[in-house]
Amino acid sequence: MADLAGTGFEIVLPGRERGVKGGHLYDLAIVGGGPAGLTAAVYAARKNLDTALVSKDIGGQTLLTSDIENYMGYQYVTGRELAAKFEEQVKKYPIDVAVGEEVARVEPDGETFSLTTSTGKTLRARAVIVATGKRSRPLGVPGERELVGRGVSYCAVCDAPLFPGKDVIVVGAGNSGATAVVDLLAIARRIYVVDVAPDWRADPVLVARIAAAGEMVQTFFGHEVAEIKGKERVEGIVLRDRASGEERELPVQGVFIEIGLIPNSELVKGVAELNEWGEIVVDCKCQTSVPGLFAAGDVTTVPEKQIIIAAGEGAKAALAAYSYLIGRKG
Repeated sequence: MADLAGTGFEIVLPGRERGVKGGHLYDLAIVGGGPAGLTAAVYAARKNLDTALVSKDIGGQTLLTSDIENYMGYQYVTGRELAAKFEEQVKKYPIDVAVGEEVARVEPDGETFSLTTSTGKTLRARAVIVATGKRSRPLGVPGERELVGRGVSYCAVCDAPLFPGKDVIVVGAGNSGATAVVDLLAIARRIYVVDVAPDWRADPVLVARIAAAGEMVQTFFGHEVAEIKGKERVEGIVLRDRASGEERELPVQGVFIEIGLIPNSELVKGVAELNEWGEIVVDCKCQTSVPGLFAAGDVTTVPEKQIIIAAGEGAKAALAAYSYLIGRKG
């Protein structure tokens, strides 16, 4: 067992007495505090695995979801309410938790794994589950980076209330974009929607809600964003017709970017196999290309990125990790 004394790794989740301990070799380290990571933690604890969980937050992308109507057991629940339920259940088990830390690197180290955080702290474990989810994909257009937090947002659930009576635009016509429009219907004055696709790609129930809003929502399909304009705050957006190349400027005060997500897989790049989109390749047991290294949830190649699927994958990963550890002890 490596001696990690003096690493300073002692971060305690508010309301808990247990923190992740330096100088200790865990059976299992879980990276990520979303539905996959939290479910994995509960299943691991029920198997009496000495478990540590490290995450920048508790809830993950669930915190960015407003209305959830398809999680079994809840006809309706908000993302924050569901995340709170997950956290409450995790607290019932003897799991060491560090919140506010991001694991920057996971690497095999002999028969164990070494995890290093972005602040230089380290811990060791016999097995690891990576459940780091995904993050918002930026547009990469002029004005975007400069105006983030000043009218440019990647989270309608978080920021929609800041735009009462304003004209806004939602970039993206998939489920996340349509959900953002629905969230904005009761707040904004006018909502524009832009997407390179020729039509909505969202669930029909969401599209129906938007259609019921009538002229309040105006769509620009087959268009792309060329530039976000503004000095101190967003003042407008330039759209380009992909067929004709014609550009037009719309005066808006808010830009909500909902064009997909990027896997948070950098911590195992060059260690585990990734696909062309950067997702961690896993088998039906959540096993990666490295024995003892498992992955679960949206960061993996498992299709259909849904909360309930991520939770189920987290359970599978914990059970697979348990089997792996028992096999090694045998």
